Amino acid sequence: MLETEQIEYEKCVLVGVTTRHQSEDKMNEYLDELEFLAYTAGGEVTKRFTQKLDMPNPKTFLGTGKMEDVKAYVEQHEIGTVIFDDELSPGQQRNIERLLACKIVDRTYLILDIFAQRAQTSYARTQVELAQYQYLLPRLTGLWTHLERQRGGIGMRGPGETEIETDRRIVRDRITLLKGKMKAIDKQMATQRGNRGALVRVALVGYTNVGKSTLMNTLSKSEVFAENKLFATLDTTVRKVVIGNLPFLLSDTVGFIRKLPTQLVDSFKSTLDEVREADLLLHVVDISHPQFEDHIASVNQILDEIKSADKPVLMVFNKIDAYQPEAYDEEDLMIERTVAHYSLDEWKQTWMARTNGDSIFISALNKDNFETFRKKVYERVREIHVTRFPYNSFLYPEYVEGI
Repeated sequence: MLETEQIEYEKCVLVGVTTRHQSEDKMNEYLDELEFLAYTAGGEVTKRFTQKLDMPNPKTFLGTGKMEDVKAYVEQHEIGTVIFDDELSPGQQRNIERLLACKIVDRTYLILDIFAQRAQTSYARTQVELAQYQYLLPRLTGLWTHLERQRGGIGMRGPGETEIETDRRIVRDRITLLKGKMKAIDKQMATQRGNRGALVRVALVGYTNVGKSTLMNTLSKSEVFAENKLFATLDTTVRKVVIGNLPFLLSDTVGFIRKLPTQLVDSFKSTLDEVREADLLLHVVDISHPQFEDHIASVNQILDEIKSADKPVLMVFNKIDAYQPEAYDEEDLMIERTVAHYSLDEWKQTWMARTNGDSIFISALNKDNFETFRKKVYERVREIHVTRFPYNSFLYPEYVEGI
């Protein structure tokens, strides 16, 4: 008989702050996302702790009283991990660990941990390992507190500093080695991209968990791993797709997220090269998510950082089958009508109407409006191909004739 697998989730709590630069609504939204990240990593959130501060405490992130509340809850409920929504400095992490006596994780390390779980190929593992070492280097001091000098004097000079320096040197050597390995991989990837000939390249970009891999599977009839969790796809997958008689290359890239760690943007340079060298970007958006407009802004910001903001873009609003506007009663004068109450038709009349036909509403899972989507992609790819090879225009007729 097959035994049922019991998945043990680690109990954890979340910590966030409201500051001058982050409102309470924005903080709750980030904590919702952080809870999904914790679930993806294998954690079960039991409580959230929040506090209003002008700026985070430079020593313990939270104020003294709130930190005592967290400590009491951690001890009472035997919590194994406390997750902070913002990146902690090495000093803050060391102070909080000493105070709470449990595992302290910030948003950056949580994302790195998920990436480490998801990395399948040698290439992805090298990228993640490099990012982890870059994160770990300034935090090594806290790992060697048991070797620190307790007091001076003859015969009392402990080996702590020597151990820390040795360890730092090992980590720096490892980072140098991994960077050399990454250069070799970059060269190999560039050669692979160069060998793909003159086919038009299309890249799927978007926030994490918006359905890029599902769309990739439906469009290319492939079996790329897709799951309703954050960062299900880490390795870039490239497939040849033919619509009508027009072939092109479609690549599925790693999803973006707000507060994306700098180390990841740097170490995933080769993965993002697929986006840089693409001729057309399919920007996939989960329209069923309440904050999808913020997601669009985050993706556009990262595209700008990697110098890809000027590329042709087709906005693909996915998951229309899951979209549900909030209920609104016109007779209730206490509730103001907002964008949360908009129907899909009303959304199409907003700023989306000004995209000059560069947007489409679909459901990749149920294939709703999928034929119209294929037609739009065919037309955009055909336009790029004919511009590049004007004498090939007779090979690829209009979409209806081609099909």
